[in-house]
Amino acid sequence: MPPGRIPSAGKKKAKTHVRPSSAAANIQSHPSYTSGLFDNVPIRPSTAAAGGRRPEPAPLAQRPATQAAGGRRQWRTTKEPSAIEPKDMHKQPRRLTIGAVDGIATGPSKLNRPGIVLGNQGQILKSKIEERINIDTLEALKGTFSEADTNRSGQLELDEFKALLKSKLTVSGNREAQIDSLFMKIDWASEGAITWDEFCTYMQLEYAEKEDSYKRAKEVDFHLPAKIENIPHRDPVLRIVDTPDGNFVACSQDGMVSFWSANIDLKRTRHVVDTERSSRVKPKWITDFVIMPQFTKFIVGTGDREIQFFELSSFEPYCQISGLETVPLKLDYCSTGHDECLILFGDSQGAVNILVITSTGECLRTWKKATKVDDFIASVSLNDAVGPNVNFIRWAVHGDWVQQLKYYHDIGQVISCSNHANTALVIGCTTGSTHVEAQLKEIKDVGQKENREPGTNVQERARQNKYTYGLMKQRLETDQSVFKVYKGVKCFDFSKDKNIIVTGGMDRIVRLWNPYVPGKPTAMLRGHSAPIFFLFVAEEENRIFSISTDKCIKVWDIQDHMCLLTIRPKSHKIRGDLQAVHYSNISKTVAVATDQMAALNLRLKVEKDLVGGRPSLNADIVLTHKEPVTGCLYNPSFKQVITCSESSTIKIWDFETGTAIFEYGEAHGDSAITCMTFDKCERRLITGGRDGLIRIWNYNNGHCLKVLQKAPTHTDEEEKGQRKMEEEEVEVEGYEKTLEEIRNLRKRRLLANKVNYGIKDIPVPQQPKKVEFPNPDEENEEICDLTYVEMNRNKYIVGVGWDRRINIYSDDVNDSNIHHVQHPLPNWHDDVNRGHKEDILSVAQCPPNLLATASYDGKIIVWNMVSGHIFANLMAPKPSDYVDQSLDGDLSINKLCFMATRAYNKDAGSLISSGPRAHIHIWNVFQGGTLMAQFAGSNSKGAMVSVMEVNKANTVLFTGDSLGFVYLWDIDGYAATHVESEPPEVTMTWRGHVKSVTAISLVEEHKLLITASVDCTVRLWNMDGHYVGTFGQPDPWDIYNQGTWQHPMVPYDVLIDPMSLPDHPVVSEKQNMHQIIYEDKSSTDKTTRTPTPPVVYSKQQYHIDDDTIASLIREKTFKKGTGKRQRHEKLRPVRIDRGGPSEYQMLRTLDLEDTPRPKTPTLKLDKNDPFNFNFID
Repeated sequence: MPPGRIPSAGKKKAKTHVRPSSAAANIQSHPSYTSGLFDNVPIRPSTAAAGGRRPEPAPLAQRPATQAAGGRRQWRTTKEPSAIEPKDMHKQPRRLTIGAVDGIATGPSKLNRPGIVLGNQGQILKSKIEERINIDTLEALKGTFSEADTNRSGQLELDEFKALLKSKLTVSGNREAQIDSLFMKIDWASEGAITWDEFCTYMQLEYAEKEDSYKRAKEVDFHLPAKIENIPHRDPVLRIVDTPDGNFVACSQDGMVSFWSANIDLKRTRHVVDTERSSRVKPKWITDFVIMPQFTKFIVGTGDREIQFFELSSFEPYCQISGLETVPLKLDYCSTGHDECLILFGDSQGAVNILVITSTGECLRTWKKATKVDDFIASVSLNDAVGPNVNFIRWAVHGDWVQQLKYYHDIGQVISCSNHANTALVIGCTTGSTHVEAQLKEIKDVGQKENREPGTNVQERARQNKYTYGLMKQRLETDQSVFKVYKGVKCFDFSKDKNIIVTGGMDRIVRLWNPYVPGKPTAMLRGHSAPIFFLFVAEEENRIFSISTDKCIKVWDIQDHMCLLTIRPKSHKIRGDLQAVHYSNISKTVAVATDQMAALNLRLKVEKDLVGGRPSLNADIVLTHKEPVTGCLYNPSFKQVITCSESSTIKIWDFETGTAIFEYGEAHGDSAITCMTFDKCERRLITGGRDGLIRIWNYNNGHCLKVLQKAPTHTDEEEKGQRKMEEEEVEVEGYEKTLEEIRNLRKRRLLANKVNYGIKDIPVPQQPKKVEFPNPDEENEEICDLTYVEMNRNKYIVGVGWDRRINIYSDDVNDSNIHHVQHPLPNWHDDVNRGHKEDILSVAQCPPNLLATASYDGKIIVWNMVSGHIFANLMAPKPSDYVDQSLDGDLSINKLCFMATRAYNKDAGSLISSGPRAHIHIWNVFQGGTLMAQFAGSNSKGAMVSVMEVNKANTVLFTGDSLGFVYLWDIDGYAATHVESEPPEVTMTWRGHVKSVTAISLVEEHKLLITASVDCTVRLWNMDGHYVGTFGQPDPWDIYNQGTWQHPMVPYDVLIDPMSLPDHPVVSEKQNMHQIIYEDKSSTDKTTRTPTPPVVYSKQQYHIDDDTIASLIREKTFKKGTGKRQRHEKLRPVRIDRGGPSEYQMLRTLDLEDTPRPKTPTLKLDKNDPFNFNFID
């Protein structure tokens, strides 16, 4: 980390989705109680031969206890029995980087605390009191709730509530803290008692919000439309595979092989068919291919019943195996050990053919020495290839062509499928277990054949025995499992960790199977309207990707069996018939081959770059939110961290472990949350949004308690109409109407208005629980900052923002006539006439009665809250050595902080501001205001101070800048008695994020620091800058055990960012690379050379001329917008077209009244003679 370069006297150090249990899903269990399919149990059937073949597990020889379905968390891979871990081994979590002290364990000692089990979120979930309350428990509690009320007040106090839960839930004594926490969550008003209705309401809303957050956590999306490129292939593409570096390889029937990058850029093409030397009338037909990475070979199957090997690097022909019984339609390869492998292929007779090769390298070199065919490739027949190191097995498996086959080395089994209904999917062994009687019968038959043909020589007899390998044999019933599916299976995929097999076929149904139960699928996923073409199980994401022949892509959740996403051809723009599909688990890309090559990239992170506005992907970085984080708070009562983001999502995290507890979205509709704070008792959360509303939440269950909104302003015409209506209501025919008559008149007018539009009268509730979000065209300006004020036993919520006014709302929870929507108190007279002329960005309160506000133009006003008058006007002078660093926002003040310990000291500086001009200012607000100190707030050129915080003792100032750096300043006694000319000492500085820091929250009891940033992360540090972790990381931490911290590592994105490099003292003195290289040259030599361009180590500057700025202003891209507000337009959500119904099809309709019967028209003429024909006799 770069050291602080701000001058100081010396250096000294300054003094860390939960789904509700009522939802229909399986709870994750401890890994020791689960087992996967075909675990590596070295047990063979008792009838198996003792020697000759390597032992392998039988599929149904021993069945472990497994779940019927459902996702499981991947904890660790299956280990061999011989690999025994020492019990006293202390494991350190894996880091993204290598440190100097990595691998040095501190010992197995850990502080085990009740209720915290690291690495097992399921156990943490079950340990909570809320998760043990279900419908049956509620019914039992309802009957005894009134009995527990000893004082017959209709409410339960804390002691009564504890006794009730202890008796019904059998809660142990060490869980009383959880009961206290649950009681405080329900008693959000701090009344000291709760009712049965409040208890039920809290539980119901908590479960509902947890269900929504559970679904929100499973959201998945692709970058649309797909990237499409033309392909060089003339014939259909047979298969697409990916390489370890994320590239793709495709091969067509004519033998052309194409290599593509992860972004579907064509890199090169090769041919595996000798078209120049071939004398054939018809070209050779390629059926399938597979890569042999251990030996860098490219294997293809041909229509001439051959398996050919090519060099993967140069595609030079190596060797081939010819003389196969049938055409190899589908190929597969698997390495089973050192210099051992299996080559499998399925044919048109439904047989599974297996080549078991040992000493693979020697076999390939031997085959290469064989005679070349057509002077092109060395060829060896199958009978000659089979020998001591090669074993060929042919199983009769299916009644139709093999559609797909794959060998899974983890379970030692081959899975294949076909369109034959009775043998749709078969799981079988490779070599098989021979029955004793069948083995004796084979020996007897061979002996009888030798007696009948005594003249047969030894070589002929060996050749005949070798050819018997090519005969199809039936597996024993114990060696295979057969799955019967209507219309067969066209594609499948298997996951050992999830213990499922997924199949799809002509019946358009995706089926999930327990491999041990072939009789009935565990789930059937319907939704496709065409046959299933491709399936893939993404174990890490707990999803299934399916594609049908009509190019409809669906993403399914393994655990809940629900469709998460549907993408239709209208959305991804892929045209043509499907030829091959592949999902790369490395690059998270779906590659689709039609008459073009297309790629659909999975959207891993939705983030817009502040300059380019383009979404970017960061797969290696742990994210707290999917969108930029705008705030974070620490609640010491519940030991929780609350974060909010641009997507209007609020998340609650466990501070001690960093795991997610609860979340709810759309807190302010589609508008972002800009600021938040707690009330005095820290049980309610107050948020301000870009929609101009302030909302008060019981944040533990997502219940919106109240909405604070400015009263709507009326135009002159509306006010005239309102006065006219009131005059009509009050005076009619010379006398005043009664209150009942006025109400009846209003009801009649309301009914008349509804009848005119043909809408049925719908009763409106008197106290709605949910308020519709306001129209964005109304005058609701953005809320920029909030503070909670308690003065003279009165409580207020103060909000400031783009309306340039100080809005004060009374907070009285005991008001019996409370409304869901509340308007502010009247504005102060000085605020209206002499207040801010620009947007107010920050507000801070200093006891007992001072309030400070700062605006975009750098002006600070200190108010007397008792009288509402201005106490002081503060405007900072421009520093002497300052040069403008930015075009917009240079004068803005993003944060104000009062030092409460100096509130009554009239000679000390008590107010700290984060601006203007990227400088930190300390003010004495008494006697008209005095500037006590002014110093640069960041070492980086062009960086602005974005956030500040002070500790309770007012001895340390914490700041964060727009480049992600965090600074700790020693302000103990600084500017307390006189004006300071030197900046305070920087005790510690480090880079915590790669983008602007938006919030800092202190946890002084644990000496930890929480930072939030625009880079979508919230991180925990100690006061020395040691990295504890990022909220949302897979491995939880324990703040009491430093062995679980990420230190000495740093965040990966910070590590690879160029601005994180420390400055070298020699390099920092030079202006460019030319001076560094030629520093010893004379000045005359320097003038003769052309200097190289300077190397920019700081934030890149963008220069825009006045004409461009004027053109942008004239465009008026948004309402009442100026240059400072364009950043919000980049963060607005963009509607993605996935090919669903149009807006017209989604229009909402209302019920209409019965159509009145039209009046019958009166006919002036005779109805028998409508045309008035007169016939003349």
